[in-house]
Amino acid sequence: MKQSGTTRRVAYNVLQAVHEKDAYSNLVLPAALDDLGVSARDAGLATEITYGTLRRQGTLDAVIDACASRTDSMDSSVRDVLRVGAYQLLFMRIPSHAAVDETVTLAREVAGMGASKFVNAVLRKISAKSWDEWLAELSEGKTPVEVLALEYSYPVWVIRSLADAYKCDLTSIREILAAGNEPAPVSLVAKPGQATVEELLDLPHVSPGIWSPLAATMLRPSGPDEKWSTRPGDIEAVRDNRIGVQDEGSQLVALALANVEIQGPQSHWLDMCAGPGGKAAILAGLADAAGADFTALEPIAARAHLVSNSLWNAPGDLKVLVMDAREFESDVEYDRILVDAPCTGLGALRRRPEARWRRQPSDVPPLTALQQELLTKASELVRVGGVVGYVTCSPHLAETDSIVANFLKRNPNFEALDVSPVLPQLKLPTGSLSLRLRPDVHHTDGMFLALLRRTA
Repeated sequence: MKQSGTTRRVAYNVLQAVHEKDAYSNLVLPAALDDLGVSARDAGLATEITYGTLRRQGTLDAVIDACASRTDSMDSSVRDVLRVGAYQLLFMRIPSHAAVDETVTLAREVAGMGASKFVNAVLRKISAKSWDEWLAELSEGKTPVEVLALEYSYPVWVIRSLADAYKCDLTSIREILAAGNEPAPVSLVAKPGQATVEELLDLPHVSPGIWSPLAATMLRPSGPDEKWSTRPGDIEAVRDNRIGVQDEGSQLVALALANVEIQGPQSHWLDMCAGPGGKAAILAGLADAAGADFTALEPIAARAHLVSNSLWNAPGDLKVLVMDAREFESDVEYDRILVDAPCTGLGALRRRPEARWRRQPSDVPPLTALQQELLTKASELVRVGGVVGYVTCSPHLAETDSIVANFLKRNPNFEALDVSPVLPQLKLPTGSLSLRLRPDVHHTDGMFLALLRRTA
């Protein structure tokens, strides 16, 4: 199979895994690239087609449905092929004839000759108009928020949730929606006690992070004469688990918890929802430096294994337990506790392109119930004077401000701390009782953080 066809086959294989097996694209894509022997140069194109198609799925389906006559009975394999082709035609600078020909060949390989003729006819209809022309046609009769949903390819409920969280109107929300559709840079982290920042910055083709003192960003080739791998797995220190792949927003919330002032000696630190282990690796190294032991809890065995791998070279006294944190009992109280709670993930849509289509408004109530339970458990485990860091990778108000407000109302022996002193590089206003990072402003995932101290 020639490389041009291979890149599209990678995208198709990942889409099928996502839609038929509920797989996560960021976990499936590296294996798909390896299985088909895609070169480092062509891996970038395969990645763009894969993630772009997943992000733009709602938009692409609207255009496909306008051009196809039998959408109700369309096989999932054919729809995924059409999505791959339509994304190239509408959102990439690939000549139309090349996009159509290669996608028709893909359809013939995975769905047969009859399907390839159908795909050819639909793609030629799509290619007859630009994306701007399709947008104008499909926007007729829609409300302003429905037009935004079509233009930026988000579910309407997600747009409204993001606008509420970031206090945006339907004009200013555009910058956040656009940022969520941009490919996220690959951020690396020097795990404290496992690698040094100097070692990280000595790697070729990286630049220092914007916000985190532990971070570096992998540079992408900017032209045909610049050829180097952009795959973290090609870095030896990453394969050895001493340097990790982690968004700077995730690094910042872990550092904030580690840096907040606590009176008295440090003995015990706890991560209650540790999988897959990125924040745990930061906290474990810093706990050892502070003279404390470190415990990581994770209820899913496979994710607990990832935590153990992340802590493979970590110093100090540490343990990883496969356990639901709500059932954890301890003979000691903890100085610092991280509650990185399961959430809708609406702040990490750059890195999880399929998440916007998987989540539904009905997911929010059970998640908020779990978040409250985890925070309540943390309040029972933290010592007087200790701090709980409540974190989500979602800005949704029900998962953030409401959770913290309800917790403080029920627990008058806790107070919310000013976040600005522990993250001075962000230049937050004094008295900021929480942190809500913005993908369009900070160029990180949309992390939320509240630091809650037990006072009595």
